[in-house]
Amino acid sequence: MLERTQESLKECLEETMIETTAPPTNINQLARQLKLLAHPKRLRIMDMLMQGVQCNCVLGDALGMPANLISHHVGLLREAGLIRLERDANDSRWVYYTVNEDALRALSEAYASFFDLARIQPRRLFCGPQGAAVEMEATQAAY
Repeated sequence: MLERTQESLKECLEETMIETTAPPTNINQLARQLKLLAHPKRLRIMDMLMQGVQCNCVLGDALGMPANLISHHVGLLREAGLIRLERDANDSRWVYYTVNEDALRALSEAYASFFDLARIQPRRLFCGPQGAAVEMEATQAAY
C-alpha cells in the first residue's frame, strides 16, 4: 500500500511538472524586490518620493527616524535602482531623492504580469482523493 502511494505521488508530481509553465518574469529578481519593499519604512519612503522630490531631513522628520536610518533605507532602495540621488549644486551636503521612473515602470510591469488574474488557469487534479475521483470519472465517462 505504501509503495503504491509513493508511486502515485511520483506520477502526480511528474504530471504536474509537465503542465507548469515558466513565470512571465524573473522570479529571483521579483522576490528580491518584494523583500526589499516589504519593510514598512521603505514603503513609506517610496510613498513620500511618489509625492515629489524629498531631502534626507524631510524624510527623517516625517518618518520619525534619525538620518543614519534614513540613509540606510535610502541606500538599499538606491542599490536596487528604485530611487535616484541628486546633490545640491551649491551645497553638496544637501541630498535630494527622487523615484527612478524607469525602474518603477519595470517593477510595476513585472508585478502586473506575475499577478495578472488572467494567468489563473483551471487545474485538473492529479493527486489525492479528489484526483483519484476525477480520474475515475474520466475513465467511466470513456466507456
